[in-house]
Amino acid sequence: MTLQSASLMSHYNRWMNQRMYEAALSLPEAEVVRDRGAFFGSIYLTLNHIAVGDTVWLHRFAQHEGMSALRADMAAFAVPTSLRQELAPSLQGLHAYRQALDAVIERWAGTLTPVLLSSTLTYRNMAGQASSRCLGHLVQHFFNHQTHHRGQVSTLLFQAGVDVGMTDLLGVIPQEG
Repeated sequence: MTLQSASLMSHYNRWMNQRMYEAALSLPEAEVVRDRGAFFGSIYLTLNHIAVGDTVWLHRFAQHEGMSALRADMAAFAVPTSLRQELAPSLQGLHAYRQALDAVIERWAGTLTPVLLSSTLTYRNMAGQASSRCLGHLVQHFFNHQTHHRGQVSTLLFQAGVDVGMTDLLGVIPQEG
């Protein structure tokens, strides 16, 4: 993970989340919460899981001694106690949560340094087991996790009759020359 990659991925994250939520908000609520047989069931619960995962990881990252600005930003977000914990009572509420979280992610990505990315983060997983890993690799996992589950959401939206269009990272990579 490089500084440029973290910045690009934070921009891609916000861009894709906005597109996913706009698409989901175009559907009737019954379609958004309908169990479609996906791992997290519905469009809503899959979007919720992405937000839960991001919140959990950002709280872990905020424990690092070099991330005091992130620690301050994350004070506004409770630490989820379950990967299925619902963060908002509606898609509109989850969208507002997501927008606030995406702003935190973009600010945080701008504070990363090569020294931070090469350092070690020690944290506990949801089961309480301690782990120590390269922060840069964990940041890469953070962005990969979002992309993986947004792929599931785009499929669920397509099943509901909504084509979100291009989802490739290429959509945010600037042209050169």
